[in-house]
Amino acid sequence: MPEAIQRVKRTWIVAVLLAIVAIPIAIGAYFQRPNRSGVLTEKDTIVLADFTNLTGEGVFDGALRQGLAVQLEQSPFLSLVSDEGIQRTLRLMGRSPDARLTPEIARDLCQRTQSAAVLTGSIANVGSQYILGIKAVNCRTGDNLAEEQERATGKEQVLAAMDKAAAKLRGKLGESLSTVEKLDTPLAQATTPSLEALQSFSLGQAALGKADFTGSVPLFQRAIRLDPNFAMAYASLGVDYSVLEFESTLGAENTRKAYELRERVSEQERFAIEAQYYRGVTGDLEKARRTYEVWSQTYPRDIVPLLGLSAIYDTLGRHDKSLVESGEALRLNPANGLIYSILAADYRSLNRLEEARATAQQALAKNLDSVILRWDLYALAFLQNNVAGMAQQVDWAAGKPGMEDWLLSGEADTAAYCGRLGKAREFSRRAVASAERAEEKETAATYEADSAVREALFGNTAEAHKWTAAARRRSRGRDVQYESALALAIAGDSAQSRKLADDLAKRFPEDTLVQFRHLPTLHAMLALSRKDSPKAIEVLRAAAPYELGGFPSSLFPVYLRGEAYLAAHKGSEAEDEFQNILDHRGIVLNQPISVLAHLQIGRAYAMAGDVARAKSAYQDFLTLWKDADPDIPILKQAKAEYAKLKLK
Repeated sequence: MPEAIQRVKRTWIVAVLLAIVAIPIAIGAYFQRPNRSGVLTEKDTIVLADFTNLTGEGVFDGALRQGLAVQLEQSPFLSLVSDEGIQRTLRLMGRSPDARLTPEIARDLCQRTQSAAVLTGSIANVGSQYILGIKAVNCRTGDNLAEEQERATGKEQVLAAMDKAAAKLRGKLGESLSTVEKLDTPLAQATTPSLEALQSFSLGQAALGKADFTGSVPLFQRAIRLDPNFAMAYASLGVDYSVLEFESTLGAENTRKAYELRERVSEQERFAIEAQYYRGVTGDLEKARRTYEVWSQTYPRDIVPLLGLSAIYDTLGRHDKSLVESGEALRLNPANGLIYSILAADYRSLNRLEEARATAQQALAKNLDSVILRWDLYALAFLQNNVAGMAQQVDWAAGKPGMEDWLLSGEADTAAYCGRLGKAREFSRRAVASAERAEEKETAATYEADSAVREALFGNTAEAHKWTAAARRRSRGRDVQYESALALAIAGDSAQSRKLADDLAKRFPEDTLVQFRHLPTLHAMLALSRKDSPKAIEVLRAAAPYELGGFPSSLFPVYLRGEAYLAAHKGSEAEDEFQNILDHRGIVLNQPISVLAHLQIGRAYAMAGDVARAKSAYQDFLTLWKDADPDIPILKQAKAEYAKLKLK
């Protein structure tokens, strides 16, 4: 189910990555003319140049800019142009995205991003003393806005000197004294007292800014070796492992270590670490939501907590609230392509397809392309029966590691939606192989688990067991295990499914999705296997507030509730459940239950005695499956049932 993959990975890449790494991404949607009074406003943005290092000591290269960025990011008033924005603008300037930000280049870049000021810094040494200088310049007029200079009696005192200079500069640039005093964690605490560790961390952050997750791993590892208490290095390493192998054990371990050390970071970084710990380790979405809300209140110009809230609401099925948060994030940062894809998905989940398409097209018009956006376009093309549009997105992703598998998996579900199960299996195998080539083990396992659920729903128990075994050999990840347990329950292996469900309950006692989505769904399926439909209906009540969420098996609790009502001979109630699925095509897309809902609602109509509507629903299903493989068990059942209906 590529929609599940898309949302899971989008959650990691957007909400997790941006939050935990705490890269300043607010480019500043409120671009205004620089304040002529010499003091910045809360709507201005700043370009941070590289430091001029006159000492000849390489340890300062990168480390001082990183340290100053951390200090300035503590301010809810100031806003730095992000590394992403800098790299994109450098490309437009015809320069390398890795170009050194000299004062001249930084000033040019400042004007191009319609920012208010450029910050330059320098360090020199006189004997054993170091002189640290920071200057803010109006990038259009060249006028000095503020300037600070501090002396350090030795190398080990340079970061403390940076603290003093940055705090004074924040006040001179217009920030209130109260927030400077409240949000001013010393660099040695917010980062590390080791310049060497800070330098390595800075290089790792630069690699992350280019999405080089593999390349940043050894840099963060080195930072941790130099300072075993470097909280943000653990946090960033947790992101690396989580993105490279989402839900990975190593990702959770490093995030947990960062959480244990969270008192050693700035306020903004503490928010980031706590939010990711609750979302990525314990799975407690309520605690994560509260953290993001306080974070957003403290730093109203930061889009990271907005994206975090959007992801949580999306997960919980509150797509209307997700739309509000992603819309605000886009207002603050209209140059971030990922936000467009989130917004497009929100519109689609609300069945506002034209707005979804317009949003995606806006991103393409601004050259903000990505595989997530291409998946959005594929999903919209599917919903609008646009075969050529789907093919266009598949062609775009062909041969691109880490991207091709998304669209191949989409093709697998689309083929299955049309009953072409043989083609679906082939596309799934290709998606798995593509994910393997991209070294995405967890993703490959998820595709296998998706295939297992599909085969089980269509009645192919042997294939379901085969795909489940492959997925479980590859991963014990939360969602892979859930879908494996679900496939086994549908296929009749209740004992093994119950064992996996019990293990999920034990491993994830605080996880919102496990406790209120996954386990109720599994327990309901097991109850149906025992022909205990009242029990199935009862346990599914816990899932009701979350069943419109976009994680694995979207609306599956609704589908099972419909089956339970059918088993209880309550046709009218079953009809409502299956109609609910048909009414939310923007969420279920090409998942198996999306097409099977047509058959199931036909059964509900027949049970309620409405033969005419039953025949119509069966015809809808059989039309969708007019080119289906003839040996699919559920298709044979449907044809036999329809033949009986025609006799009435």
